[in-house]
Amino acid sequence: MSTLRRLLLLVVAVLAGLMIGMTSASAEDGTIAHVEASEDGLRVLVSVPPGVQVDLDGVTAKLADDELDASATAASEGASVKRTTVLAIDTSESMRSRGRFEAAKEAAGIYLTTVPDDVEVGIVTFDNEVNLALDPTTDRAAAQAVIDGLETARDTRLHDGVLAAIDAAGTLGQRTVLLLSDGADTGGGATIGDVVDGIDDSKATVDVVSLGVRGTALEALREMAGAGESPGTVINSTGEGLADAFRAEADLLASQILVTAPLPSGFDAEQANVEVTLPTDGEPIVAAALASIQSASGDADLIDSSPEVADQSAWDAPDWVLYGGLVAFAIGLVVVALMLVPAKPAPMTLADRVEAYSTRASVSLDKAAARPATEPVLEQAKAAAAGVLERNRGLNDRLTRRLSAAGSEFKPSEWLLLHVGLVFAFGLLGLLVGKGDLVVGILFMAIGVVAPPIYLRIQSARRLKAFQKGLPDVLQLISGALSAGLSLAQAVDTVVREGPEPIASEFKRVLVESRIGVPLEDAFEGVAARFQSKDFAWTVMAIRIQRQVGGNLAELLTTVAATMRERASLRRHVSALAAEGRMSAYVLCGLPPGFFMYLFLTNRDFLEPLYADPRGWIISGLAVGWLLIGVFWMSRLVKVEA
Repeated sequence: MSTLRRLLLLVVAVLAGLMIGMTSASAEDGTIAHVEASEDGLRVLVSVPPGVQVDLDGVTAKLADDELDASATAASEGASVKRTTVLAIDTSESMRSRGRFEAAKEAAGIYLTTVPDDVEVGIVTFDNEVNLALDPTTDRAAAQAVIDGLETARDTRLHDGVLAAIDAAGTLGQRTVLLLSDGADTGGGATIGDVVDGIDDSKATVDVVSLGVRGTALEALREMAGAGESPGTVINSTGEGLADAFRAEADLLASQILVTAPLPSGFDAEQANVEVTLPTDGEPIVAAALASIQSASGDADLIDSSPEVADQSAWDAPDWVLYGGLVAFAIGLVVVALMLVPAKPAPMTLADRVEAYSTRASVSLDKAAARPATEPVLEQAKAAAAGVLERNRGLNDRLTRRLSAAGSEFKPSEWLLLHVGLVFAFGLLGLLVGKGDLVVGILFMAIGVVAPPIYLRIQSARRLKAFQKGLPDVLQLISGALSAGLSLAQAVDTVVREGPEPIASEFKRVLVESRIGVPLEDAFEGVAARFQSKDFAWTVMAIRIQRQVGGNLAELLTTVAATMRERASLRRHVSALAAEGRMSAYVLCGLPPGFFMYLFLTNRDFLEPLYADPRGWIISGLAVGWLLIGVFWMSRLVKVEA
């Protein structure tokens, strides 16, 4: 029991300490919301916690070290200080989810009925456009009509909307922007730095009501609220709690106290320490701040630094200028890439060939000297790319092998230059599509990196498929030519003249190589290596063995051709049986990344928790891991060796 008693005494002591701490902190401090000076004296607006009863007759105030003969009234009764609030409302499509938009309109209506009558209320909406829906006014009916008529649209020009709200608030009196938003800026206009600078210059207060915003978007809202001489607050709310959040903001204005006092003789400072003490039933409320002493008739410096005047002194280029420049640059890169495509020379006539072989070398040199230099810059670029490949033999060999397999007429240096140009072109296209978003630009640039190799691989697969399809008929053609008494070289020449592509072109290369001393079997092996064709490799092996040990080559090729036809028939049969599984694999494996890209481009706020929150990183990593496992197993299931 003694142990239990000690525990009870400890709990009581802790609770008593907490109660004492709560009692000593129960008197909340007030906030200096606005200070201005006029011929009548100093006017100070003090925000006090709603529901606190202030003894207005006992209010005291100090300006710097001077005691003031202060008097106080409720701000809504004095009405000698202009108070303006601009509602900056997010009207993007994302507000439609979970009934947020209707809740926002209802909360704005409650704010209009709760805010004091002397407070002028303006309305700014922002989606893909920023709209000053209502200039600040005390006409609550007009404001309610604007609220009722609000509609949503795509995008969220949050930064531009806040700047427009600050501008609409004007330059006189206490100015507050009440911002309602559910996501990050996607408009690509002003930056967060521009917004913070605008708030600092305007000396307005920005209060934020955040609807489910997290991560970097929430940090941006906090940065806006923390800017300026009188920092605002960030209220995290839900659709159901919006009405309470807006009512609380209106109550803060309704509970403000206006303190007036004559200015001390000779006082002309632009900044000074202001301290106001408000007696209450408990501990007094003390509000103190180093405040700017604004003129009640308008601050000339403030007006000069407003966005409108700044816009008049400098030309603000419209968005289409930036996008037009990007498009022009991208078109230029595409034109350069097209210039790199080697033109196919026109076939020479018999007269041209005779002239080429019969004309003296001096004439040829004169023609070469008379030929104008074309594209010097392009030639320099090709030379630079060739220099890079000379220093990197491995890259040069890989490009040569891939271009040869794809049947491309590009040289490795030309292909490298084209590849680099496409990377930059795709990056600019991404900036254009993403309206200046760097992430979208990098994503498109990555597509530009992987697209050319994929293109070569696709072209190589197509040529291999055409080669494999025509190989049995070609072998049958060679067998017939051999049976007719032709040599193997003559039979190959027959294929060059009558065979299908790409076999005819490759066999022409075989003949050329054999005429300069390469054994015919080695030249055939080069064809098999370029196409990575096992069927033709076996055919070359059979030809080599036959030429070493003897035998009927025509009969051998006929047998090989028949075997290839049987294997091709079996492959087609297997492919038909696995077609449904292959299509299912393509759909199931391509749907998640495809849908992710669609949401990333159309509704990025929805995906923000996946990359802005550590828990989202874990979920995304697990999802990608399971997707890769599924891709691997489905590829194994639908791939049948035949």
